[in-house]
Amino acid sequence: MSDTPLSSLAAAPPPREPALPAAVRLLARRHRPRWYEALPWLCAIAGYFLFPDYLSLGAQVFIAVLFALATDLILGYAGVITLGQAAFFGAGAYACGILSAHGWTEPLSLLVVAGIAAAIVGLLSGFVVLRTSGLTQLMLTLIVAVMLEEAANKATGLTGGANGLQGMVIAPILGMFEFDLFGRVAYVYCLALLFVGWLVIRTIVHSPFGRTLTGIRESEARMHAIGSPVFRRRLTAYVISAAVSGVAGALLAQTTQLVALDTLSFDRSGGVVIMLIVGGLGRLYGAFIGVPIYMILQDRFAQADPANWYFWIGLFLLLIVLFARGGILGLIERGARLVQRKNLNRQDAKTPR
Repeated sequence: MSDTPLSSLAAAPPPREPALPAAVRLLARRHRPRWYEALPWLCAIAGYFLFPDYLSLGAQVFIAVLFALATDLILGYAGVITLGQAAFFGAGAYACGILSAHGWTEPLSLLVVAGIAAAIVGLLSGFVVLRTSGLTQLMLTLIVAVMLEEAANKATGLTGGANGLQGMVIAPILGMFEFDLFGRVAYVYCLALLFVGWLVIRTIVHSPFGRTLTGIRESEARMHAIGSPVFRRRLTAYVISAAVSGVAGALLAQTTQLVALDTLSFDRSGGVVIMLIVGGLGRLYGAFIGVPIYMILQDRFAQADPANWYFWIGLFLLLIVLFARGGILGLIERGARLVQRKNLNRQDAKTPR
């Protein structure tokens, strides 16, 4: 037996845990909430009281932001080139609208069904789309949306065709909050669901799964080389993005109580990509900046020059691409780094040699 007294063993300090690698510590810091993440939500809450006449428009902005967040997950983070995201948006909208018109009126369960319907469309199309790349992939995503749009146009008895799906009835939310003409309930309802969707996307982006998606975007060959299941990761992200897009489409159907063919249109798919480019593609808050700016400019240009407003939108997008790579958020980040670099140089100049 050892001669070491028991009291010294009891007094010995516990073994220290090994320090975490620097990369793990960096990921942990990125996942922590920061003060500026509260700014969009504070602005949205303030907007409820400051702009009571524009609450319905605000609800539409929140729906567009949620749709843009879902699109950014596959386009900005996973690197899947798409111009057919409206396929999932419209699938969710029509699933919600058809069930609502036939007696299923509970709004929250309709959102769940819409998300599942869109996820199924994403799963089936993803098996084909994600096996390609480049221009072929782009065209396949567009073809999926066009096929669904034409199917909805032909199925007049079920979808209403070109006249849109009407006759929807939406019950009060939780049996207590009924949609009103002023958009108060719709505003709060869409804001709450946007917050939930943002939490889901944020958690995914900062998780190891999200970092894998970024690695696939940067170099698919290297991710294959280290044994990462590239196709399965992309398909998972594709289905999640489709489900969130379907929920956004169902939100639009519930708040307007109408589902039109434009929910599946190319304009909607292209518009959300433009919004992300304006705000900042592959940045979690690019959607929060790009969506309102694009919608405001679209409204102003259409009022100032109704015949040529697309030209002015295109010119604005061209200026963003040339002089603000990474979008407005990327421009802000570069400005912040420049100020930080100047401060560091100033401090170095003051340090005695």
